Amino acid sequence: MSTSVPIAGGASLAVRWPLPWWPGLLASASWALAAFVTHHFPDQVDIIEWAQTEPFAIAQAAIAGAFLVLALIGPLLPPLFRKVQPLGPWFVALGLFFAVWQLITAKLSLLPMPFFVPPQQLVEVYLDDWPRLSQSVLASLWLLARGYALGAAVGFLVGLGLGWSPRFGYWAHPVMRLVGPLPATAWLPLAFFLFPSSASASTFLIALATGFPVAVLTWSGVASVDPDFYDVARTLGAKQRFLVLKVAVPAALPHVFVGLFMGLGSSFAVLVVAEMLGVRSGLGWYLSWAQGWAAYGNMYAALLVMALMCSALITLLFRLRDRLLSWQKGVVKW
Repeated sequence: MSTSVPIAGGASLAVRWPLPWWPGLLASASWALAAFVTHHFPDQVDIIEWAQTEPFAIAQAAIAGAFLVLALIGPLLPPLFRKVQPLGPWFVALGLFFAVWQLITAKLSLLPMPFFVPPQQLVEVYLDDWPRLSQSVLASLWLLARGYALGAAVGFLVGLGLGWSPRFGYWAHPVMRLVGPLPATAWLPLAFFLFPSSASASTFLIALATGFPVAVLTWSGVASVDPDFYDVARTLGAKQRFLVLKVAVPAALPHVFVGLFMGLGSSFAVLVVAEMLGVRSGLGWYLSWAQGWAAYGNMYAALLVMALMCSALITLLFRLRDRLLSWQKGVVKW
């Protein structure tokens, strides 16, 4: 699209204006539709009255306006436009998703209440119950950090011993084959009996869920190191300690990080179960509390926070992997 700009002498200069970003326009329309549905369709107040309907409609309208501005001037801002351009279809889909979610819950009650809630109910939970929810997040992070760090450290040392020392492997391998494949949650009754507190028992269970995949993958990584590496290092005068710390461990790191990724997923599953059964704080406890009081909005809000927390931790682990293993950057995707 071009326009003429008059210049001196009666001549004109053609100025080319970039075309609007069509996915941005569609995203603006979808979010405007969501705002219209939220504001103009009546809530089924005979079932439950949603307190945050009006502010949520205003927020959706503001997002629609932001997408409209982005669609018109985004091509003029290349750094910003390059980042948001691949997300265009997702922006459109999210607006439609919120409109449909609003219709089938608060507006038409197609899904049974109070088991399914509209999105503004989650906003209400975050605004009203954020002290308890944030305290639960911090408690879960602290418990997860203790158990995951302990399990990763012990699993790494056990895997290193299995891959390096045949004598250590003779004793440790049968124990690994017996204990490792069992789900960590199967040890719940014994753990809560043996440990002095539910927090220590939960830490042990998370460490157990983390340690087994880390040990197996570390063992595999150390055992698969090319023997020529050791021969070259010995020729140059390397001692046993150097062979372990400077040859075996760096060569096994890609396998170790795979074990850490697997251990993080397993530790999250155990974390939720342990907090539901024995710990008096944390997201698992919050989920159990919300279900007991039929506060399903609180339950969905906690599930969303838990999903974001898990995704963020895996992303951080991937960033650490890409930093330490720069020659393998992009090999494993997330």
